[in-house]
Amino acid sequence: MSGQSLLVPGEITPVRSVPGNIRRPEYVGKPAPTPYTGPEVQDSDTVERMRIAGRIAAQAMEEAAKHIAPGVTTDELDQVAHDFMVDHGAYPSTLGYRGFPKSLCTSLNEVICHGIPDSTVLRDGDIVNLDVTAYINGVHGDNNATYLCGDVDEESRLLVERTRESLNRAIKAVRPGRQINVIGRVIESYAKRFGYGVVRDFTGHGINSSFHSGLIIPHYDSPHATTVMQPGMTFTIEPMLTLGTHEYDLWEDGWTVVTKDRKRTAQFEHTLVVTETGAEILTLP
Repeated sequence: MSGQSLLVPGEITPVRSVPGNIRRPEYVGKPAPTPYTGPEVQDSDTVERMRIAGRIAAQAMEEAAKHIAPGVTTDELDQVAHDFMVDHGAYPSTLGYRGFPKSLCTSLNEVICHGIPDSTVLRDGDIVNLDVTAYINGVHGDNNATYLCGDVDEESRLLVERTRESLNRAIKAVRPGRQINVIGRVIESYAKRFGYGVVRDFTGHGINSSFHSGLIIPHYDSPHATTVMQPGMTFTIEPMLTLGTHEYDLWEDGWTVVTKDRKRTAQFEHTLVVTETGAEILTLP
């Protein structure tokens, strides 16, 4: 594995502005969102609006990823994604969610998830996860992917490639009538082939007009995930695989989650709707 030094918190720039004509999620300016009490199965109008939100989120992530290179700061990546979403009439869902100060999450190397963009400079050999969610027309679209920065060691490259494949396999396992736990079963069984850890305490989630509806999508074979998938259900799958333990520490910022052994970790995510025969990915560019 790369012998690079471990990450430390950088300086966070002021909160970026969003034009007043762009609709905000209800949680902006509040300590927490109002609990969601609606259905997990969405009507066709909601799904169509989620396609739009998902497409903008996917395009914003792609645009930010074009700027990944040694010497670029994670704050600069945040600026790119923020500007793209705002220019397309969307609100960056993470901005102001439970006080999160930025418009996407940037999770490098040993950071499992929820890294805050700041003055941290990307280095040759880093792996960089971008997690982008867009809110438009009253709904969210959420996706993430892990990218290579410069010349990345083989162990890390394989981790990234196999984490992407674990998401692809999980999506193929989605079928109406199956329990949610089939998703985690597929991911965990694939990850075990390579001795990877599967993060348990951070999961996929229901998503619609709510950023996190309360529906939980574990990435391991949980006996409690017995909810049966139905056509029209919308949720994310976002496996986080590690080169070592699945256990974690939390930085003092209250957001940045790092592997307890500080070994590297990768993640990929799509927002999906369950169809009559499988799943449709809503976060396609």
